[in-house]
Amino acid sequence: MADWVHVADEADIKKILAVDMNGKEIVLFRLPDGVYALDNVCSHEYSRLSEGEVWDGRIYCAKHGSSFDIKTGTVSGLPATRPVERLDVKVENGGIYVYLEDWY
Repeated sequence: MADWVHVADEADIKKILAVDMNGKEIVLFRLPDGVYALDNVCSHEYSRLSEGEVWDGRIYCAKHGSSFDIKTGTVSGLPATRPVERLDVKVENGGIYVYLEDWY
């Protein structure tokens, strides 16, 4: 069952916030133009993207330096060659909601 799921409040996120949604790890990013969400696991080798650094709209993985566009999840720097999942986000009444397709 797909649904919008409340994952955090706007006040909770300064720049990066990792969230565990019943085993699905996501990472929220606050950029000047909005809030974005990606799968929290690097597609190159298991590492949490939330432990990386944000520069110029990209998240750089702390393990090997792969980078991904925060808005799209596409690879913007090797060694990763596969994108990470991007999730739809909405901000409503001070809450941050992520659209999860397999939410139970």
